[in-house]
Amino acid sequence: MIRNIVVVGSGVMGRGIAYVGATGGFDVILVDVNPDALESAKKEIETIFEKGVHYKKITQEEAAAAKNRFLYSSNLEEAAAKADLIIEAVPEQTEIKKSVFETIEEHAQENCYFATNTSTMSPTEIGSYGKRPEKTIAMHFFNPVQKMPLVEIVRGLETSDETAAVIKEVAEKMGKETVVINEFPGFVTSRISCLVGNEAFYMLQEGLGTPEEIDKAIKLGLNYPMGPFELGDLVGLDARLNNLRYLHSKLGEKYRPAPLLEQYVKAGRLGRKSGKGVYDYTKNEEAVGK
Repeated sequence: MIRNIVVVGSGVMGRGIAYVGATGGFDVILVDVNPDALESAKKEIETIFEKGVHYKKITQEEAAAAKNRFLYSSNLEEAAAKADLIIEAVPEQTEIKKSVFETIEEHAQENCYFATNTSTMSPTEIGSYGKRPEKTIAMHFFNPVQKMPLVEIVRGLETSDETAAVIKEVAEKMGKETVVINEFPGFVTSRISCLVGNEAFYMLQEGLGTPEEIDKAIKLGLNYPMGPFELGDLVGLDARLNNLRYLHSKLGEKYRPAPLLEQYVKAGRLGRKSGKGVYDYTKNEEAVGK
């Protein structure tokens, strides 16, 4: 039975996962080796709680109870020893993930499950970084975690049926809908999302329309909740570029990153987190143009 969850990485995804874990009734420790990042996450999570109460997503009492189940730590080794489930939510870089899994393998209890929040990388390969591939799986959450209803659960080659069932139950207690699929690069959602987002950059590069017009066409014409540029700025254009490079290496030319996307990342235009991506967020809270 899962009671104690450790989330590794306090970025946008990690803090969201920790929040839905605590509101789902689990004891949660959010871990980050960077104290400044952890402090930033703490402030953002407090804001998420306040908005949840304000918009009546949770009651004041539920928020207070969830906060009491929430801890922050910079000590991964100590936190891992207490966990029934460890969810890794660090950047999509092999060396970082490998370091995390080697550390938690050394310190976690024998019956602890491992999950990675990767959106494209192989849970089979990630499972090889530890010594329990049958207890390792991908839990692909979506941004913003507290609003998006889906968790894409991706089985690696050696993931057991029991592990898949346990993780499905955890996700459902977090209030999520689930799909359980087998591993293939990009899974279901990232393969489609990366194609749409990359094609939008090719359109912009070709002068087909402005970002606003392209986003509006996709939202109203295809019934997407967000346009591809709005979504790219939200998740981070650097993260989108890393995913495309990975899919390009695995699935071929249709995933080759648009040169304009690469230019934006080189220029430091990473999206909301840097203040400017396709849109400029430095002038007000909403995007105000390219």
